[in-house]
Amino acid sequence: MIKFGEWLPDQPDLENKGVTVAENVIPAFEGYRSLNSLGNVSNQATNELKNIFSAKDNSGNVKLFAGDAGKLYEFNAGTSNLDDISKGGGYSLTDSERWRFVQFGTSIIVAGGIGETLQEFTLGTDSAFGDLGGTPPKADFIAVVRDQVWTGNIDEGSGRVPFRVRWSGINNATQWTVGTDQADFQDIPDAGAITGLVGGEYATILMEKAIVRASYVGTPLIYQIDKVETARGCTFSGSVANIGNTIFFLNEDGFYAFDGQQAIPIGAEKVNKFFFEDFNTAFPDKMTSAVDPTNQIVVWSYVSNGNTSGSTPDKLLIYNYAIKRWSIASVSVDLIAPFFTAGYTLEALDNLASNLDSLPAPLDSNLYKGGAFLFGGSVDKKITSFTGQPLSATIETSEFALNKGRHSIVTRSVPYFRNGSVTVQVGARDRQDDAVTFSTANSLTDEGFVQHRSQGRFHRIRMNISGFWDFAQGFDIEGQPLGRR
Repeated sequence: MIKFGEWLPDQPDLENKGVTVAENVIPAFEGYRSLNSLGNVSNQATNELKNIFSAKDNSGNVKLFAGDAGKLYEFNAGTSNLDDISKGGGYSLTDSERWRFVQFGTSIIVAGGIGETLQEFTLGTDSAFGDLGGTPPKADFIAVVRDQVWTGNIDEGSGRVPFRVRWSGINNATQWTVGTDQADFQDIPDAGAITGLVGGEYATILMEKAIVRASYVGTPLIYQIDKVETARGCTFSGSVANIGNTIFFLNEDGFYAFDGQQAIPIGAEKVNKFFFEDFNTAFPDKMTSAVDPTNQIVVWSYVSNGNTSGSTPDKLLIYNYAIKRWSIASVSVDLIAPFFTAGYTLEALDNLASNLDSLPAPLDSNLYKGGAFLFGGSVDKKITSFTGQPLSATIETSEFALNKGRHSIVTRSVPYFRNGSVTVQVGARDRQDDAVTFSTANSLTDEGFVQHRSQGRFHRIRMNISGFWDFAQGFDIEGQPLGRR
């Protein structure tokens, strides 16, 4: 069997150790799994959404929030509407700014860039967001580190300080007076602007030219600031996503995973070259990223050079961090984000579709279960989730010579897959500088194989799989040698 190996677009097609195409699939250990299409969760917001966030109150009830350039919303499962819960007067985020949410106890705190005061919503009490109390800075980035709220790339009121972090008092998100309750700030002036901030037991500060770690040590220093990565930083703020202490990001030379001590290359000689040739650098602020722990993948959404719909991201680059393999998908989505469902009653399902056949996911889907994890994003001003029918996919083997130095004819193939419907094409060429010509897509015979008659010196096999498929593994092929001409 020719098993579907790792997708390695940066390597030559001939005798590539993996596959040359892996589109609309999720990498698996012995092949590829299906990637579901997007289904609507909510009705439309006023403008394109700029982030999605879910939180749980002390009773375990889920609240789902979102925001666009002018409003903050709460998802209403009873109507599927995004209810406006903005402060009076609303907001005015720029095209490049995004909302960034954290939960601090029962408070949801949101940063909207240097033009917006930090916003707060208290679960179980508030009906609308309002300005966070105290004198917090305006900020591009926000995180919770131990029991303090951190901000980065901030505006102190007198102007932007892109290399400064500032944090609140202990257990007090409204205490920002420096020197009180261990509230303080730190400038890191020699590593460029802050491009990401990740919390936890320690703070990870991603900057253009370095990665900095801030560890709590108590008074008088409060936090010890160490540059733990100086060879590179994070160039694209939308590329930062984390699972636990592992942070994924994109630098100008490729993709990395930061483990708290060092940045480990994950895209070198695999996808970096492909990505930078495909990535439309005119729209770096459109990039978003998120981790789907259910499928053990981190995903980057971006605008490709082949995009025909303007600035809407049209590609997903997918990395399975458990097995260190990649794939790609052609999916148009304004942003991607993980979240928890708010839960539905049977009556509320009427707001999603007029009948059961029109629902965006099967009735047993996590979409309808309160508190269930979903991976999704936003399309057309709506919250969406990857809970639809599996996307039609294409997987293509590397190029091979059945008989080195001689022409061959491929006569049949046996595709190995689970569920769904498959057609198979054979690509052939005589010389490495020739274009590859693919045969007509043929279906399985009743005997379980696909008939071909493809002649050439070099061949590759393409599987097109659709319907409710869930796994694709590889091929057996049959052929015979011909003359040397």
